[in-house]
Amino acid sequence: HTPHHTPQPVMGQTESSLLTPTQLEEYQDCTFFTKKEILHIHKRYRQLNTKNASELTIDQVLTLPELEVNPFGRRICEVFCDKQTRLISFEDFLDCMSVFSEGATRDVKASYAFRIYDFDNDGYLSKGDLVETVKCLCGTTDLTASEIELVADKILQEADLDGDHKLSYVEFEHVISRAPDFINTFRIRI
Repeated sequence: HTPHHTPQPVMGQTESSLLTPTQLEEYQDCTFFTKKEILHIHKRYRQLNTKNASELTIDQVLTLPELEVNPFGRRICEVFCDKQTRLISFEDFLDCMSVFSEGATRDVKASYAFRIYDFDNDGYLSKGDLVETVKCLCGTTDLTASEIELVADKILQEADLDGDHKLSYVEFEHVISRAPDFINTFRIRI
């Protein structure tokens, strides 16, 4: 039976918001962040946590200004939340911020972009997924429904290499590889 060890707070943290040095080390190892950045993200997470719960709702996370203005904000939260509870733990939040950080690789960003655009979660980007993506990107005020359909058809025509009327991850990745600014635009600064 080992004696109970109370974790010591990392400088600048209060007892109730404790991240242990071990947790910080682990978070640094599995994200693209420094310890200082992790502490900053933890502080932002706690600020959203007005009900002092162990996890946040999607609506709470959507109050983050960086997500509030993002047309994919809700979809981003859906991809990173727990699929059963639809709640977002600090680890989920940190994963999300890591994927959207400047340090994340093109491959990591592409794989999450694909999941975000895959609205029906079937592992492919169908015409329906592309229509939803175009609506998010362009808004529904700038384009008519038939113009949105036309854009989705054009994307499929250009990128559907095997003719199955949907984009696999490999086909999506091929499109991304020809978009040099993708890695710079697929980010959230927090």
